[in-house]
Amino acid sequence: MTRSSEHPASPYAFPAAPRPFRLALFGPPNVGKTTLFNRLCGAHHTTSNFPGTTQEARVGTTRLDHTVELIDLPGLYALHDGSEEAAACRRALSPAGDDWTPPDAVCLVIDVASLSRGLRLLRELLTLGTPTVVLLGTAGRREQIAGQPSHVGHALGVEVIYWNQGDADAGQAIFEAARRAADIHPAPRALDDDWIVRTSAALGTMLSPRRASARADRADGLLLHPILGMIVFVLVMWLLFWSVFSLAAYPMNWIEQMFALLSDATRSLLPAGALSDLLADGIIAGVGATVVFLPQIAMLFLLISILEESGYLARGALLADRLLRPFGLPGSAFVPLLSAHACAIPAIVACRTIRDVRERVAAILVAPFMSCSARLPVYALLVSFLFVDQPARQATAFISAYIIGAAAGLFSALLFRKTLLKGPSSVLAIELPSWRVPSVRTAVRAATVRSLAFLRKAGTTILVMMIALWWLSSYPHVPPAAEAEALRAEAATQASEDAKAILARADQIDARAAARGSFMGRIGRTVQPLFAPLGYDWQLTIGVMSSFAAREVFVSTMSVVLTGSEDGVIDRMQAARRDDGSLVFNRPTLVSLLVFYILAMQCLPTLAVTAREAGGLKWALLQLGWMSTLAYLAAMGAYQILVAIGA
Repeated sequence: MTRSSEHPASPYAFPAAPRPFRLALFGPPNVGKTTLFNRLCGAHHTTSNFPGTTQEARVGTTRLDHTVELIDLPGLYALHDGSEEAAACRRALSPAGDDWTPPDAVCLVIDVASLSRGLRLLRELLTLGTPTVVLLGTAGRREQIAGQPSHVGHALGVEVIYWNQGDADAGQAIFEAARRAADIHPAPRALDDDWIVRTSAALGTMLSPRRASARADRADGLLLHPILGMIVFVLVMWLLFWSVFSLAAYPMNWIEQMFALLSDATRSLLPAGALSDLLADGIIAGVGATVVFLPQIAMLFLLISILEESGYLARGALLADRLLRPFGLPGSAFVPLLSAHACAIPAIVACRTIRDVRERVAAILVAPFMSCSARLPVYALLVSFLFVDQPARQATAFISAYIIGAAAGLFSALLFRKTLLKGPSSVLAIELPSWRVPSVRTAVRAATVRSLAFLRKAGTTILVMMIALWWLSSYPHVPPAAEAEALRAEAATQASEDAKAILARADQIDARAAARGSFMGRIGRTVQPLFAPLGYDWQLTIGVMSSFAAREVFVSTMSVVLTGSEDGVIDRMQAARRDDGSLVFNRPTLVSLLVFYILAMQCLPTLAVTAREAGGLKWALLQLGWMSTLAYLAAMGAYQILVAIGA
């Protein structure tokens, strides 16, 4: 409890506000705790519907008849099962000093389809003497529960509330029942397994939810088949990416046009000079080059969330387990590796669920090989250049990038487990959630949250880097090129249309000379010989170097480096030329860049988290060195082979 004040209260002081009632949401994974938490608190927290993705308590506030502080605890199977989730729940339920007050009561959320597991958790709470109320639901499935709450509550010895995820009045009922339980202060009750077995059987008969189990079993028989299931999984992913490329093209064009108009308006409103150039060419063009990919990212997250809500991605866990074990990884590594496709940082933290330290370190080292959302703008750019106006081929190339990254991660894990981290692999134990109709509202919310996170990064990290890159590319000033001056003199003697084309060419020559003579150009030309075997000129070298701070900066960097044209960002990149007049983004170079970005470690925050979670800086340096070396050699091999065969 909180520490009392050492000084007497002033007679003129206002009375202290009543302390909020603290209620913890407790239960196994996949029962709807976070959905209830979000609904009551208006929060946007999301979890996957398989264990291992939520390991810390979340706290939110809702106003009912009284201010209620809700604590969303991670899903667990037992309070002492050795997992990080169980440790987080024990910390939340027990006094931990003056900075933390344990909850006044616990709301145990139970799915009627898995009563015995919920009842075992109830036994642990009753053994501790924790004031408890039971919320009985169907985990989002469209089923009706038979029986009466009073009858079930009498059998369990605690108050029971029925709930479906569309019930807006559940919060008030839960709070009132929890307050009554807290007022009673129940004594600890010891319950044995035979109690649990008998009660589970009796309640199962009493509740008897109507379930389409036969159809669900047939679906699982197909989707979990070792061959057919994998074919279906690949096909679903291919259709997902095809949808992303074909449907997102329209809003991408609108966004690019909007930023082009904004840049033109800035130039027209401000006098020519450094400020106008900074805003138009640095900030607006740089940030816009990344934001243009927002529709693809939002749509990808939306579709993945729908698959996740339906219960399909959890089936992918069992399919992946058959792939992970031969490479020395436990089945429990599937959740962190899958979540790494959003961001490697929470994925590395989620590796805490892997109990064996060697397996945990191996999973941490290879998690960044999974294609995270920061790579999406780069993938989208390069794939769209490789296959212009061919969404089917773009989708195939996109999913191939994911497969290559995952394959590199698996073979790297095998190498580490055979050398530095020898030891046996564990077996996955996972509960499949029931099939359910996905909530479009929840999926839209999840996509919105992740998209806003992407925009925040575009408005902070990328913005700062664009300002720095603009300065490096704009200074020192270079005098006009002699060739450009000659062209301007020639334009004075030509007709208006011809003169306009000649002047545009002169401007491009001047812009290229200015870029070469700038600080950025000098740095790029100095380092470029290192990247020459990969097919990169000095302009691409700058883009690759800058993206070691954050991968997605590559697109914005290229929009700043490739100057001398009033075209849109993508058109400018497609038409960009090297010093010898050849295309910057030719086919071998595009493939080389794509391979490099699939495999390279280009995220400094990830390295910091690796050092913390794996147990030392040496693991972060190993991760950086291994991934960078592999990316360099693979990209060089791809470029040299394509050049040799005349691609």
